Amino acid sequence: MTPLVDSFGRVHDNLRVSVTDRCNIRCFYCMPETGVQFVNRAEILDFEEIERFVRIAVSLGTTKLRVTGGEPLVRRDLPVLIRRLAAIPGIRDLALTTNGVLLPELAGPLYDAGLRRVNVHLDTLDQERFLRITRRDDLGRVLAGIEAARRLGYRIKLNAVAVKDLLEPDIVPLARYARENGIEARFIEFMPLDAQNLWDRSKVLTADQILATLSREVAPLVPVPDPDPRAPASEYEYADGGGRVGFIASVSKPFCMNCNRFRLTADGKLRYCLFAIHEDDVKTLMRAGGSDEEIAALIRRNVAGKWEGHEISSAKFVAPPRPMYSIGG
Repeated sequence: MTPLVDSFGRVHDNLRVSVTDRCNIRCFYCMPETGVQFVNRAEILDFEEIERFVRIAVSLGTTKLRVTGGEPLVRRDLPVLIRRLAAIPGIRDLALTTNGVLLPELAGPLYDAGLRRVNVHLDTLDQERFLRITRRDDLGRVLAGIEAARRLGYRIKLNAVAVKDLLEPDIVPLARYARENGIEARFIEFMPLDAQNLWDRSKVLTADQILATLSREVAPLVPVPDPDPRAPASEYEYADGGGRVGFIASVSKPFCMNCNRFRLTADGKLRYCLFAIHEDDVKTLMRAGGSDEEIAALIRRNVAGKWEGHEISSAKFVAPPRPMYSIGG
C-alpha cells in the first residue's frame, strides 16, 4: 500500500469526519446568534456513506479518526455510527470532539459503542462568562457530562479557545480544574474561522503568554520528553507530576510542515486543510455510483494537492469561505 503523501512529503494518516453542521450552542467566535444557514439534511452524508469513506481512507493508511461537527452529539443515533467506525480494522485511535452539553445522556451509550477518548470544548468555569460566550446557559450540563465521562474511564481533554481580553480570567481556573480531575487542558489560539469576521491578529492570546501564566500561577511546566512531531499540540507537563497541558499555536507558531490531517465535511466535501479554499466533492461521486477505486483516487489527488501551509500570519492569507461549524472542528 502506498501511503497518502503530499508534494512536500507529509504522510497523512489522520482523518477528521464531521457528522453535522448543526450545533446546540452559539459561541460568538464560531456562529452567529441567529440566522444560521444549515445544510439541508438530505445533503448530509448518511452513516453508510461515512462508513464507506472511512473504510476506503483506512485502506490508504488512515489509522486515526476523529468525529466532529458542528456538535456531533446532536446527530441522531450517533452511537450507532461510532460502533460501526470502531469496528473497522486498522483504526487505532477513535476520538470525538464535543461541547459536552449532551454528554450526560450520551457518554454511556458512546462508551458502550467503543468510544474511549473525548475532547470537550470549555472556555470558562464562570457561569456568566459561559453564557456570554456560548449564548446558552448550559455550563452545569457540560460539567456533569465531563464527570459522567470521567466516571466511565474516558481519556478526556478540555479545549479552550484563547481570545485576548476574554480568556485571561479563565486560564488558571481551567488549568487547575483539569489538573485536579486528571484531564489535560488544551489552549487553542483564536483562529480566523468565525462566521462574523470578528477575528484579527490582535485578539489572539498566544500559547507563550498562556504558558508563562500557568508556569507562574499554577506550577512550572516543562516540555514533554519525546513529543509526537506530527501532533497539533505542543505538550508540556507540570514539573511536579501533576498532569499535562497542550497548546495549539496555529497563529503564532504554525505547524503546517508536520501536518498529517485531512477532513471530510458533513456534506461530503474533502479538504486537505482546515483553512483550504479548494474542496473535492466526495458525496456527488458516491451518489453517482463511483467505485471505491475512484473515491480512493480522489482522496489521493486531494492530499497530493495540499498547499505548503495556510499562512495565517502573512498578508497572503485568505480566510476560507466556510465558518468553523460548517467545516468541522
